[in-house]
This record gives sequence, C-alpha cells and structure tokens, in this order.
Amino acid sequence: MRNKFIYTLALCAFAIVSCDETTENIGASLTDSNDHLKIMTDTFIVSSRSIVADSVLARSSNGYLGRIKDPETGATITGNFMAQFHILENYKFPADDEIATKDGNGIYADSCELRLYYNDFYGDSLAVMKMTAYEMSRPMEEGSVYYSNYDPMDNGYIDANGFKVSKTYTLANMKDNAEMRHSSSYVPHISIPLNKEYTDKNGKKYKNYGTYIMQKYKENPSYFKNSYNFIHEVCPGFYFKIDNGIGSMANIYLSQLNVFYKVKKGDKEVVATASFSGTEEVIQKTVISNDRNSIKILAEDNSCTYLRTPAGIFTELTLPVEEIAKGHERDTLNTAKIILRKINTDVGEKHSLVNATRLLLIQKDSLYSFFEKNKLNDNKRTFLSDAKSQTSKTESSYNNTYVFSNISSLVTFINKMKTEGEKRDSNWKASHPNWNRVVIVPVSVKMTAGTTYTPAQIIAIDNEMRLTSTKLVGGSANPYSPIEISVVYSKFSDK
Repeated sequence: MRNKFIYTLALCAFAIVSCDETTENIGASLTDSNDHLKIMTDTFIVSSRSIVADSVLARSSNGYLGRIKDPETGATITGNFMAQFHILENYKFPADDEIATKDGNGIYADSCELRLYYNDFYGDSLAVMKMTAYEMSRPMEEGSVYYSNYDPMDNGYIDANGFKVSKTYTLANMKDNAEMRHSSSYVPHISIPLNKEYTDKNGKKYKNYGTYIMQKYKENPSYFKNSYNFIHEVCPGFYFKIDNGIGSMANIYLSQLNVFYKVKKGDKEVVATASFSGTEEVIQKTVISNDRNSIKILAEDNSCTYLRTPAGIFTELTLPVEEIAKGHERDTLNTAKIILRKINTDVGEKHSLVNATRLLLIQKDSLYSFFEKNKLNDNKRTFLSDAKSQTSKTESSYNNTYVFSNISSLVTFINKMKTEGEKRDSNWKASHPNWNRVVIVPVSVKMTAGTTYTPAQIIAIDNEMRLTSTKLVGGSANPYSPIEISVVYSKFSDK
C-alpha cells in the first residue's frame, strides 16, 4: 500500500516537473532507498522537415477575400469565397396589403445589396480592388467535403451567363463620409448593390434581385420554411471572386443579403428590411490560390521548417520511438515533452505575416480524417500546443516557443502498434512508412464562454485559414540546437 501511495505521489510530481525546461536529478527528491521506485530521465533528437500542404479542409465560418503579395516570397496569394444564407424557420414577409412598394407587376423591393462585414484585414486599406459576385447556379451540399483548392467555377457551380455584379472597392470605404466611418456604430464592410434587372432560371424578369426574393415568397411561402428550402429553391448562394488589384485581404466574418422595401404604418410609409445572413448553419467556403513554385522553394529550405497557412506548408516530425523504448521495455513512460522554437524573421516589410497562434500535433496518417470527422484533441493521440506558450509574458521559458507538454501516450501507442505489427509481418515498418511520423498543423480553436463555475471547453478545431507564416528551428541542415524530446521513465525495482 505504501508503494502505491508513493507511486501516485511520484506521478503528480512528474506533472509538475514536466512544465520545466529540464528534468535532471528529480528521482532522489521523491523517494528514499526503502521505496525502490526508480526514476530515469533522458533526451532524444527529433528530426523534422517541411511538407507541402496543397489544400486544407475549408470549414471556417469566416471568408477571406483579396489578393496580397507575400512579403517573404514575393508570390501572390488570392482569397475568394462562397457564401450561402441562413433564414429563420418559417420566415414570413408582410401580407401584400401591408407592403407599400407595389405596382402593376406586384410587390417589389426598392433596393437590394450584399454586405460583407470584416473585422480585420491584412495589407493596405486604401488598395483598390475589383471583385465580381456571381450567383451560384446550384448550391454546395452539406455533408460533402470541400477543400481550400475546390473552386466552384471550375466545378460547374457557376453559370457563365448567369447573374453577376462587379464591384470596385477599398477596405477604407472612402465612399462613406468620415463622420459615418468614425461613428461608434459603424461596422466596416463591402457593399455590393444588386439593383440591376434580374432574370431567373425560367426566363422571368424582375426589377432587381430583391424583387425576385419577395415574389418567390409570394409564389410559394414554403420556399422560406427553412434554410434548406431557401438555398435549393430561391438563392443557392453567391461566389465572390477577385478580378483585379493587389494589396489587401479581408477577413469576412459575416455575409448578408439585404432586401429593402416599404410597409404601411398608419398614414406613413417606413422602410423595412429582410436580412439573410451567412452563418455556421450553412456553408461558407474560402478558395485559396498560392504560387506553388514559391511554396515548393520554401519547403526545400533544410535550414529550418515552416508553417504557412491557410494552405501552404506544415512541419513533419519523426519521433525516435525505438530509441525511447530501447532498454525500457518494462518501464513506464510518464512524460514526453517537445518544445518547438520559432525563428524570428525580418523580411523588411511593413505588412509581415503573423505567426501561427495554436498548433495541433497529430499522426500523419490521421491528418485529413481528423478534420473531416470534426474531431477534437484527446491528449492521447492528438495534442494542442500549450496555450500559455503563446500568451504568457512572465514565463521566459515559454517565450517564442510552442510547447507540447506530454505526448507520452502517443509514443507508447506507436511503439505498441509497431511491436504488434512486426509480430504479424517482419516487413511491417516498410509497409507503414509513416508509422512514427507526426505533423504539426496550425489550427483555430473555438471554445465555449467560461464562467466562474464552468471552465471554457473546446468545441471545434479547424484548419487555420488566416494568413500566417512561422519559421521553426529544425530541418536536416539545422544550424541551431536540435529539436529534442525529453522523457521521464519510472519503475519499481526488485530490490
């Protein structure tokens, strides 16, 4: 019983020690010679390399619109995106006799617009950009997998002769007066008017796109019963594509379709608005175009490794599983810690790309299924870098690093998988070349709002879709200290 108590105490101490940079000489402080609990520490070299990620699963509710010049490579990066619109269940327009905007052809909209709200951007807000909004000819479907290189235009979702509107804009939006832009209620956005004549797929003409929306409701209110009906019967969505310009990339957090009309209020007429928003309930998808040659050149730089998003480069680590297990077949692997160090870069540009915020460590063969199946990190086979490695200002040991505090369960799992595999097949490793390889992937993490009584919980992990570039110590020609995995073993000795 005493030994069990001491062993439990030792494990608690390991958890504390694993937060430090070193694990030297910890055993003597935990036990005395009568307990026979032996604690051992060691470090092993971890090899790394950059791997090209041609595309990532594009499942963010945000869209990215623009074209910028990569300050590190000089190549262009273009972001286009598609938005569908969500409606409330059993949405209703007012009855015809309440609507003031009507003529011999029935009710109509005074005007209609698409608004793209952005909360931040990369580049120059005064850069002149030109884009085109294309109405999609059919919707992208829930349950399908769409990666960041899946272009709706190339895959038949856009009718070349269909409805489209071009717009020249700057993110500074100088067309709104200064008083309006500096108002506390002003939200930066790109406005795209949809006021020209619209012809539907059956050849029927409408005063504008808003009039089409209103009259489709009058035709059959069930089209507005839910988002599925609305998307399939009325508006499949819009694709926003950059045509010209370079210098800005906007993070679109909300797309909105607004229909303006007038209703009767006593003896007055007042403006009413029907708004349909792009939300997580329906598909929002970014299409990213990178210069593949520039990405390839960066990935071939063996003096370091890279992390570049939204689709560009990941870092692959080869874990020294056999070396860690050798001579410790009967020991318990308590901790295995990896620290990845960033290399500060100065590209001499005002608008340098930011570093990735949070990283996921995952087995290479599970990379795509993890995101496709909406999985969360389990701290057994998938791990997030410690949040404090990015936010702590007081712990100097974590500055400029990404820390994976304990991946011992993954190392143990991989070693067991190899051992059992080789019992069945002596050539198991050759037929499983990725058996001890993991990939480091920048991710965005969504969490619940924590309270005094309930800590915040992770509810979603997605591929990072922001523009980021991170340079890490590593590579086969690494001029710095090597990447290491620090481990702690324990066992009860027989004596």
